Amino acid sequence: MALLQHLVDYCDRRTRRPSFKDFPGAHNGLQVANDGRVTRIGAAVDAGLVPFERAVERGVDFLIVHHGLFWGGVQPLTGPVYGRFAALVRGNCAVYSSHLPLDAHEEIGNNVILARQLGLKPRRQFLPHENELIGWIAPNKFKRSQLVARLEELYPRVVSIECGTAVPKLVAFCSGSGNGAVPHLLAAGVDTLITGELREEWFNYAQEHRLNLLCCGHYATETHGVKALAAELAKKFRLPWEFIETENPL
Repeated sequence: MALLQHLVDYCDRRTRRPSFKDFPGAHNGLQVANDGRVTRIGAAVDAGLVPFERAVERGVDFLIVHHGLFWGGVQPLTGPVYGRFAALVRGNCAVYSSHLPLDAHEEIGNNVILARQLGLKPRRQFLPHENELIGWIAPNKFKRSQLVARLEELYPRVVSIECGTAVPKLVAFCSGSGNGAVPHLLAAGVDTLITGELREEWFNYAQEHRLNLLCCGHYATETHGVKALAAELAKKFRLPWEFIETENPL
């Protein structure tokens, strides 16, 4: 057993939550408390009724999520919104959210883990948000076909737009939505982006600017950071942990 506040303090320090400027709706940090004690840690990509119910069924009383509860602003506690909070309160399950800090992190972030999965070592960041850089760039030694083949081994759905070089010198990583990253590629000297999802309009842009855009799923590319933080937290406080899968295909 560990104290909830001790876990929250550790997560805040590890993710630099107090100083990291995220989107207004993110509300990173502890979003829902429990009775103050933690016996089992969980990790999930999204806040939602199904992941909450599954976490409670498995005895999780501290759940780390990437997409938190409050993106829609102030909402009445009725209907599905009430259901989410009721499940947490009945199950005594606290929720801790960390969004962009777990994309940008240099050790346990989604993007650096994506790069390491391919045998690449991230060297520098790109993609500004407020005063932070949230994407990563790695030198590359593999053929594009090898990168795509490895991604297809790792992820259930890979969309490959191959208009750039066959052996990219550099590869950029932006987990989740890569829409904001594409316009920054050329200035960063990169023609290959590995991301989660993109809007339709970027296909023509890739053709015109000779880019490789490799999409592996928004959900799938954002499982890594919450897993890494949960595993680290579990080791630190000697608690069990598990990933709460929700089979999201998007």
